[in-house]
Amino acid sequence: MTAALISRGKGRRAAAALGAVSLGLLTLSACQQPTALATVTVGSKTVKAEVTPGCDGDGKVLDKQALQDCITKKGTETITVHPGEKVGVGVDPKVAKAGWFVIGGQPIMRAPSTETYRTFDADDLFKQTNPQTGQTGYLDEVTLMVAQVGPGQGPTAIWHFNLKNKD
Repeated sequence: MTAALISRGKGRRAAAALGAVSLGLLTLSACQQPTALATVTVGSKTVKAEVTPGCDGDGKVLDKQALQDCITKKGTETITVHPGEKVGVGVDPKVAKAGWFVIGGQPIMRAPSTETYRTFDADDLFKQTNPQTGQTGYLDEVTLMVAQVGPGQGPTAIWHFNLKNKD
């Protein structure tokens, strides 16, 4: 009689444990991966943003139309920058592993970076050169784009930030 109770008790515990593990796995499979964030830091102020809606190729290079639409978007986060300040840009390690680059008033980086954090001169981010005359001017506001590079070197995701030039 005692052996039957012990055997039955072990079976129930094993079934309960199996049920708990199954429920845990089911719960985990329903969770989505957290969205990669990009950050911009100026002095002691930092703003963070998720990939801009419509600008996430989910690991694939954005098609031409999506890229055109993304280039015209503005950021949801704004940060003020004074001339001569450094602007820090940080990305998730997965983004860094794939490679990323920054575009301000014009392209800033010659090649994609695989670092998680880079700093840039604010003046370079607000600089705009007229291709016809070669004259350089500075914008009052710029949309800073952080783009993850994908296969074929096209962007797979783009984050947008608004930078305001505070003279």
